[in-house]
Amino acid sequence: MMWNWHVSALASGASLVIYDGNPVYPTENVLWELANRTSVTLFGTAAKYLEAIEKNGFVPSEKFALTHLRTLCSTGSVLYPEQFDYVYQAIKSDLHLASISGGTDICGCFVLGNPISPVYRGECQASGLGLDVQVFNTNGESVKEQRGELVCLNSFPNQPVGFWNDDGERYHNAYWANFEQCWSHGDDVLMTSHGGMGFFGRSDAILNPGGVRIGTAEIYQQVNQLDGIIDSIAVGRTHLNDEKIVLFVQLSPSTVLDDNLQRVIKQRLKTHCSPRHVPSEIYAISEIPKTKSGKLVELAVKQVLHGQEIKNKGAIANPHVLDEVAQFAHTV
Repeated sequence: MMWNWHVSALASGASLVIYDGNPVYPTENVLWELANRTSVTLFGTAAKYLEAIEKNGFVPSEKFALTHLRTLCSTGSVLYPEQFDYVYQAIKSDLHLASISGGTDICGCFVLGNPISPVYRGECQASGLGLDVQVFNTNGESVKEQRGELVCLNSFPNQPVGFWNDDGERYHNAYWANFEQCWSHGDDVLMTSHGGMGFFGRSDAILNPGGVRIGTAEIYQQVNQLDGIIDSIAVGRTHLNDEKIVLFVQLSPSTVLDDNLQRVIKQRLKTHCSPRHVPSEIYAISEIPKTKSGKLVELAVKQVLHGQEIKNKGAIANPHVLDEVAQFAHTV
């Protein structure tokens, strides 16, 4: 996807500054020193990167003026409201922060930044030009200020027409099966009164303990801030006609998942979210399973936890971690 974006940027007359390597090696300075030295005007990054440098207490504005920087784009996962605060406090106060969301499948964005409109904390600003993006409830009704499914009601030039070696069934089930003649992208979202969009996670990864809908991003927002926790992934386990939350965490080398850390995790979720957000089970694994583009694979983890076949294992960057998850498949 980014290769195509790079070619488009070059075609528009822009100059590209690309860094190949670990974004925090040898220090957190590396990308910001590069951006400052080359007078970068638009800095594209991932929410996970911003989360990591914030957790390390790194403040780019203390070392670099970033005089030419006008826009910061974030993608890959949900940019939490607190991360908006971090960007404006630690990177640059006079900045267009654009949280963008779309997909590799469309090589573009359904919602993204708009340089002539206000930035609201925790929101993607606006729909892409020419896209009739709305939010549907379970009845297929368009709603605002209510959580629902992100949909697109019109066709668009970068809309895929099918899947390779598919008779049309897989393609239909992936995007068109939920609502009649309507592209359903699989995101659990809320459209605000001024047209912005808040994200709660993937709709196929929605947790439902006790009949209460919970977005996985709500859990990650709290758990990933804790000392000693590098990353996390939460899924639902079916149990006695209900669902309970199972949380997997990746810990720093010096951290152990003991009773105290489990209590800290549960108390934070109970205090900052609700008692329904508290996981029934917490396990440590060596890495968090992700796609090759760095996205969490909640559905695959849930399938392993329930002893089901993983349908797209080839897209997972570290499939060996699923063997660690499998040992908890029959835990009650």
